[in-house]
Amino acid sequence: MRGAALPFLLLLTGCGSADAQPLPSGTTIDRLLVDKSERVLIGYAKGREVIRYKNIRLGDAPVGHKRFEGDEKTPEGDYRISGRNPGSRYHLSLRISYPNAADRAYAKARGRQAGGDIFIHGQPNAWAGPPIARDWTDGCIALSNAEIKQLWDVVPDGTPITIRP
Repeated sequence: MRGAALPFLLLLTGCGSADAQPLPSGTTIDRLLVDKSERVLIGYAKGREVIRYKNIRLGDAPVGHKRFEGDEKTPEGDYRISGRNPGSRYHLSLRISYPNAADRAYAKARGRQAGGDIFIHGQPNAWAGPPIARDWTDGCIALSNAEIKQLWDVVPDGTPITIRP
């Protein structure tokens, strides 16, 4: 999450929802699914879908699995939420456990670094406008600030996340 420089002119419509949908009190998400091609992040509790965020934003090069540092791709595969950063440059952030051993081995075999610092996060803290409506991260998954706040509150560290192409 090096922080992409944002161009002066941004497309600002059609991203995320203005408000996150309400969840029953005491809800804990036990599995996350991201479908990159459908642009959705789905949260499950006890095998049942309980949240669905549409129009998620990805890395600047969204097609394909992240292989190397700086490729601006969002990883694909099975990972975990491995931590959180309340002091992020983006509105809250949940760390994804990329790279795993296979990701590191692939990059190393090619004399490269796999990269890291992949998160689910909100909008840049300095951004006062509506959610940015285009892919703009360096490989992270971006939500509206309301969505990441809701996710932050109901997703414990260690939660499995599957990211599909």
